[in-house]
Amino acid sequence: MAVGIKPVERGIPNEFPNAVFESASGRVEQLPPSSVPEIVFSGRSNVGKSSLINKLLNRKSLARVSAKPGKTGTVNFYRLPDCRLVDLPGYGYAKVSASEKLRWAELVEGYLNAGRNIRLVVQIVDFRHMPTRDDLHMIEFLAQAGLPFLVVATKSDKLNKTQRTQQMDAYCALFEELPDTMLIPFSAVNGEGVEDMRHQIELACANTVQKFIKFL
Repeated sequence: MAVGIKPVERGIPNEFPNAVFESASGRVEQLPPSSVPEIVFSGRSNVGKSSLINKLLNRKSLARVSAKPGKTGTVNFYRLPDCRLVDLPGYGYAKVSASEKLRWAELVEGYLNAGRNIRLVVQIVDFRHMPTRDDLHMIEFLAQAGLPFLVVATKSDKLNKTQRTQQMDAYCALFEELPDTMLIPFSAVNGEGVEDMRHQIELACANTVQKFIKFL
């Protein structure tokens, strides 16, 4: 598979206006009706999901950021005019009890298998490292389930030029068996990847995003 780097089309707004916290669900039966397109954010604990959502929405603390992993044990919904963002509980935190891990797993699985109007799953990884086993299991699940997804590599500002090139090459090699998977380097510090992500979210909400798209 030939993995290419290509520019992203622009012409999108600088931010999503009027975003509000809508609700939090700790159990499947508490999930709100799936009445609008949903953009889902998935990733391990402390990978930067909340910081990413805040940066996308140009808000400082709409999504609560915690220094302690494993604090988000609910599915959190953020409403935009034409869609909602859905923040899934982070996985992979060893210090959470077995019963709580099971509840999280049942909640996430129940959400993803509920026939909801999921337009795009943003699978988040830490660009400084290769994806964990849990990351790869989630990506494999998304691919097998036929859910449209892209991979966002956070904390790109932590890498120098050489490290960035090495990581990009390693990620491209890793995803050779998943042709046309999109990878977007992202930084909540300097804003890298923000416009690319907003563009893909708008395409997904308009139902024009392809299931798999080439690396950016």
